[in-house]
Amino acid sequence: MSNDHLNYRPDIDGLRAIAVLSVVGFHVFPTLIKGGFIGVDIFFVISGFLISSIILNNLTNNNFSIFKFYSRRIKRIFPALLITLLACLIVGWFILFPHEFAQLGKHVLGGAGFFSNFTFWSEAGYFDNLAETKPLLHLWSLGIEEQYYIIWPLLLYLIWKKPRLIPFVLLIIFMVSLTLNISVVHRDLVAAFYSPQTRFWELVAGSLLAYFIFKKQVPAAVPVSMPREQDTEHSLTRSVANVKKQAALHKNCLKSGKALSESPNEKYYILENVSSLVGFILICISLLFINKTKIFPGWWAILPNLGTLLIILAGPKAWLNKTLLSHRILIWIGLISFPLYLWHWPLLSFAFILKGEHIGINAGLMIILISIMLAWATYFFVEKPIRLNQNKFIVYLLILIMLAIGLMGFYCKSKDGFLNRPFWKNFDEVNAQFVGPDWQYIKNDLCLNRYPFEEAKDYQWWFCMINKNKKPTVILLGNSFANQLYPGLLHSKLFSNETILSIGTCDAATVGKTPLVDLVADPTMPCAGDRPLHQEKFINDIIKQNVGSLKYAIIAGLYGASEEYLTRLKSRIDFLEENHIKVIVFLPHLLFNKKDVKSCIRPFGSSSECISDLKERNSLIPFNQAVIKTISKTNPNVVFFDPNDLFCDSKKCSRIDTNGLPFYRDQIHISEYGSIKLINLFEKQSAKNLSEKIIS
Repeated sequence: MSNDHLNYRPDIDGLRAIAVLSVVGFHVFPTLIKGGFIGVDIFFVISGFLISSIILNNLTNNNFSIFKFYSRRIKRIFPALLITLLACLIVGWFILFPHEFAQLGKHVLGGAGFFSNFTFWSEAGYFDNLAETKPLLHLWSLGIEEQYYIIWPLLLYLIWKKPRLIPFVLLIIFMVSLTLNISVVHRDLVAAFYSPQTRFWELVAGSLLAYFIFKKQVPAAVPVSMPREQDTEHSLTRSVANVKKQAALHKNCLKSGKALSESPNEKYYILENVSSLVGFILICISLLFINKTKIFPGWWAILPNLGTLLIILAGPKAWLNKTLLSHRILIWIGLISFPLYLWHWPLLSFAFILKGEHIGINAGLMIILISIMLAWATYFFVEKPIRLNQNKFIVYLLILIMLAIGLMGFYCKSKDGFLNRPFWKNFDEVNAQFVGPDWQYIKNDLCLNRYPFEEAKDYQWWFCMINKNKKPTVILLGNSFANQLYPGLLHSKLFSNETILSIGTCDAATVGKTPLVDLVADPTMPCAGDRPLHQEKFINDIIKQNVGSLKYAIIAGLYGASEEYLTRLKSRIDFLEENHIKVIVFLPHLLFNKKDVKSCIRPFGSSSECISDLKERNSLIPFNQAVIKTISKTNPNVVFFDPNDLFCDSKKCSRIDTNGLPFYRDQIHISEYGSIKLINLFEKQSAKNLSEKIIS
């Protein structure tokens, strides 16, 4: 065996194909392939296995070179990644709003520096942009892989002189990382997903298997494998020939009345097939039963990891491995799996950005086809020629280009996305409504210091905003649909002299479990379990402390019309009125979950796409009538306001004003402009009612 290369395993390329097809399928058809995201976990195990196999082989032959190792990694990873990053910058220049282009620049920098996982980790939160609007989101996994490649080869090189330490070091890293994964996922799902500390165990699992095979603790029938770099172009032909040879052997055995199981390696052959079959079943179970509602990675991630390990352990002679995974088509897809992974998500993301909603089946199939074509072209015309190029200066050139693209990303971010780009010169005021992930009205130190709520430190988000260092006179109660009214109140003539407090995260009438928690298995959700009850008590204490100063309580974000819900709402209103506070209820506003308003305003968009009929508004009428009728019976002084009067006339509803400015900042939240216009309309319609006597 040569010092740099290992026996080629076509089945591992087939396993790569399963992994990338799972991920692509999940991204394109998320409702059909619900567990496809576990393909990334399959990649992690494969990467750990192959990289450790190469290093162990080279160290054994006294031929390991840190420089050569990283040179190969650069020639393998950089070419396709460079093209992807540059392509995203070019497309983004023409179609992204300045704040979006600035964010893309930050993501390009993270991708070029292989710390994307930390970048996206820092952005995660309730007001974060949709995943579909981040063309480079998928690079988080590449960041984790490369971080492992930086640490593990150096560590293995240092402890090689004491080889007995290798399995113990691997086991320690594995157990610590797995334990962190299982414990952190219940406290901070985002951290568990993006952190290398909670993900390294998956790569270490592959490294452990590589060491296990390397020390010949498994049969010789299960060889270590990796395609030879100089023979990559022959790998497909060679693998097909091997499969044909094995099939011929099987056929001859059948003709002679003998089974393969009668060979001297009968026991090993059975074990190989059992291992492969069980591994394949585990991966299928993962694809079918793991979905977004599961707390992942956590314990669930063990299934695809174990399945991948068992398939690799089975070796190329196992029936499934040599028949299914070594199929010519899967091998071909496996060879282009890396560029396919790189291309598919930016294409999907930009399609979503332009369309403003999820694409259909036909468009999805077209994107898959284009992704495969781009991946094939990238692999055969860029990636492979560079990898086979023996000129050492190519490595330095790739590093320089990557640095240049990273600096381009940094410059885009520092220039706020280039406000004066062509097509965007007249979009300054529009762009100001799309403040990206940094909704500036979430919280401020003045509020947090005055009203500290320890439990909120564990929440994904917590609204706590006050405009003056005085006792509050107006309090906003509810979720983000209440908080979004804050800028409108600040600019209001009626409320201009008031001290406005926005505090809390849950519906003003909710206690206990909410529908939101049923949909998202995330322990950091502010409205999980009995947290709404704790929040209500905390906020009620604030109200009691400010009796006499509080004049108005504005409730927004209502969602239910059940008898229990209305009883809870009435109880909350009773409490407020007992404390001499005028109650204002903002009825539900229209939610446009399917269409992103930005797509209607882009240079290549159409404002007509953000105009709809009255169907959705009419669907809210029964709920609104039930709320008004129930509350008005016992609380006649409550003021009700329908915000949809701003968006709708007698024929249609629009998310864009006649001057071209958006009422909405995303699919469901109102923009700062929309908030100001909404409160102005409220003043015109309800100013008289606000002066009515409060029942005590």
